[in-house]
Amino acid sequence: MGFPLIGETIQFFIPSKSLDVSSFIRKRMKKYGPLFCTNLVGRPVVVSSDPDFNYYIFQQEGRLVEIWYLDSFARLVGQDASQSTAASGYVHKYLRNLVLAHFGTEVLKDKLLSKAEDMIRTRLHDWSKLPALEFKTCVSSMIFDFTANELFSYDIKKMGENFSERFTNIIQAVASFPLNIPGTTFHKCLKNQKEVIKLIRDILKERKVSPESRKGDFLDQIVDDIKKEKFLSDDFIVLVMFGILLASFETISATLTLAVKLLIENPSVMQELIEEHEAILKNRENSNSGISWKEYKSMTFTHQVINEALRLASVAPGILRRAIKDIQVNGYTIPAGWTIMVVPAALQLSPDAFVDPLAFNPSRWKDMGVGVVAKNFIPFGGGSRLCAGAEFTKVLMTTFFHVLVTNYRLTKIKGGQIARSPALTFGNGLHINISKKHG
Repeated sequence: MGFPLIGETIQFFIPSKSLDVSSFIRKRMKKYGPLFCTNLVGRPVVVSSDPDFNYYIFQQEGRLVEIWYLDSFARLVGQDASQSTAASGYVHKYLRNLVLAHFGTEVLKDKLLSKAEDMIRTRLHDWSKLPALEFKTCVSSMIFDFTANELFSYDIKKMGENFSERFTNIIQAVASFPLNIPGTTFHKCLKNQKEVIKLIRDILKERKVSPESRKGDFLDQIVDDIKKEKFLSDDFIVLVMFGILLASFETISATLTLAVKLLIENPSVMQELIEEHEAILKNRENSNSGISWKEYKSMTFTHQVINEALRLASVAPGILRRAIKDIQVNGYTIPAGWTIMVVPAALQLSPDAFVDPLAFNPSRWKDMGVGVVAKNFIPFGGGSRLCAGAEFTKVLMTTFFHVLVTNYRLTKIKGGQIARSPALTFGNGLHINISKKHG
């Protein structure tokens, strides 16, 4: 359990310079097996890399466990970490349906796929004029602008570019020691978080007082529902929008950055990807039309590349639940009130489930067993809390690859060092050149 109060938190945040499971978790798995306990920021935590136990836990939402956040993350999203964070079944269902109504399959088909393609074409065209760019920063800002536009019609010209920059700073706090004193990363991030929350709050206030400023977006829908749903306080609405931005922003940008790095390093995979997309262009009746939903669904190899990038990136350092009752496992008891941390990387990079787990091999997905996927591939969580933005993420990434490989060439200039701290980071970034293909 480490030192009093801080437990093993300092060791937990020491970066490991590889794509593999962080050394903190790897060492303890070797010593104690797939389930061990530790103490993070003074809280007892059971860390699990056992696929069967994790699968069971995800199915027990609301019965044996409830959703939970690390103190650093809880404070970032404005939660009191000692309080229960589990939205009641009703609230969770409302939010899930609301997210799906604005980011789910139907709206992706009808509107967002073509909107995403237009935005990606514009950004890649702008980036191709630069001698070099830091890829993750540029992609993060693109994802942020797109998501924020769908949520509350974010207009970069009106609100300024530093909105997404502040978000980049906030992300650093999710996986940092929650010490709120001047000079620490966490303190700086909380300051940025307060500014962002204030901006979102101002947008909400403006929307409530002037109904004529309606945009038909996510925020309008929530504002409409305030009269019907008692739990929709201003604080709650601001938190929901902040949370969605935080989730989409980091997951998509980190996974895309890793994918681009790996594609540059594996020219044969890149070639196969190019061939798939060029064949789609060739079969199109009108060469100027955008990606259709049917084409999106047919991009088999691209989906394998994305699965492989999601598997290797394992962006979320841990998915947390809190035991609401004592849980019996392998002759041990996890006491009620303890936190359970499921570690996606330990499942997704496990040699028991994936041959040569650290290799970038999209073809492994051709005949992957359903059982292996269900218990060892959890980039979007599991159980009833499965991420409502999963298809949105895949559509954005697929569309990005389509526009990229059919129009541009990539050259790595420098960087791309990987570390887990325990979140996936890219050191000084991945610096690349994007140039237009001719002919």
